[in-house]
Amino acid sequence: MEVAIFDTYVKRREGGYMHFDIIVSADTNYESVLTFGNAYLKSKSIDRQSVSARDCRFCHIQETVPVWEQNIRQHGYHIYEMEGC
Repeated sequence: MEVAIFDTYVKRREGGYMHFDIIVSADTNYESVLTFGNAYLKSKSIDRQSVSARDCRFCHIQETVPVWEQNIRQHGYHIYEMEGC
């Protein structure tokens, strides 16, 4: 399975940024990517209404790894947390 990686930065209310990748099947539309980002923020109880195109940009396509593929098949996406998450 090929996946698309979207590099995402969200400004935290208390300062700093959350940096994470939204990983989806390569054929996923961009509106769904933003919806998945918003679901992730909600799961983290972040006081922010939405992830916008300014916060989330396509990075690259690559082959998936088993953990990502399992989450994508189950939830439609995988979040790879990097900083401030």
